[in-house]
Amino acid sequence: MNRDSQHSREADQSDTRPILIIPYMWIGDFVRNHTVVRVLKERWPNRPVDLLTTSLCAPLVDYMPGVRAGIVWDLPRSRLAVGRQLGLARLLRERNYGTALVLPRTWKAAIAPALAGIPERVGFVGEFRFGLLNRWRWGEKKLPRFIDKNAALAQPDGAPLPPEWPVPQLRVPAEEVARWRRTNGLSAGAAVALAPGSVGVSKRWTSYPEAARLLVERGLEVWVVGGPAEKGLAQEIVAAAGTAGGPGTASGPGVRDLTGNDLRNGVLAMAAAGVAISNDSGLMHIAAALGTPTMGIFGPTSPYLWAPLNGLAATVVQNKSVLSCQPCQSTVCKMNDHRCMRDIAAEEVVGIAQRVLAEAGMRAKS
Repeated sequence: MNRDSQHSREADQSDTRPILIIPYMWIGDFVRNHTVVRVLKERWPNRPVDLLTTSLCAPLVDYMPGVRAGIVWDLPRSRLAVGRQLGLARLLRERNYGTALVLPRTWKAAIAPALAGIPERVGFVGEFRFGLLNRWRWGEKKLPRFIDKNAALAQPDGAPLPPEWPVPQLRVPAEEVARWRRTNGLSAGAAVALAPGSVGVSKRWTSYPEAARLLVERGLEVWVVGGPAEKGLAQEIVAAAGTAGGPGTASGPGVRDLTGNDLRNGVLAMAAAGVAISNDSGLMHIAAALGTPTMGIFGPTSPYLWAPLNGLAATVVQNKSVLSCQPCQSTVCKMNDHRCMRDIAAEEVVGIAQRVLAEAGMRAKS
């Protein structure tokens, strides 16, 4: 290490000013933000890092190593909400942040840090944010992956991208998982967690009911995990495969509907599962960041661009035919009758799940 880089490293070690990250607030993107936290902590090990968060994503912060605190502040997506912005700015001013990393390109995301007078406000050029940001970064269009765009902001100006970024981490204490199992009347055996929801309709694989039936026939316990929007899907899956034991009874082959309003419940379900099967969704990123063997089902979106950095136990895509429209990145299928997802057979997914469970069991014994 030369003298200049050594001096820079010593300066980084001595800096203790807190850092604020203004992240994207979709669940999967929020999980990816932990890579940004890890890059910052490697660069400035003694600077506390806080995350702005919505009420929905707030439980994730509790399981992110290196994050000092989450600032829960819900801002509407469709309007400016001047009063809420001013209130957030007052709160940020009290926290005395030295740096704010503004990951979204919208000008709304940069208003509160500017009003709070945070000395260093870093972000990519976009949406007329001149005056709101004072440390501009260029070259965003040359970075194809979402994670490159975000994590690059945490590096020094002009630093080359590393061969690989540190992966997101979610760490749940074992005793919390055990308590969650007891509360829900679940056995300690391996279960298959299904995450049938997704923000985009086109990203939803439609054969979860059939897959659940096949999994139950093979003697496996199945959990359906998701938010209130997935309640109807969970009921379809339960109807197709049958109900497992209720609260206070021994679980067995069958399906448990674990959908609900609290994301913490989804985190704990994914932490407890033996394998997770998910669409390209926030729960896929949660499961992968927890270290749960995760199968991602991809159709209209690209696994290269959107799969978790953690790696997947299996990436499932249709391989029966070449579709010129795939990946379309569209939230609604506009051609080929959703074949990119419809042509993925339930038997194929269940077979992969059994292999993943067997491999996980062998690793646990070794």
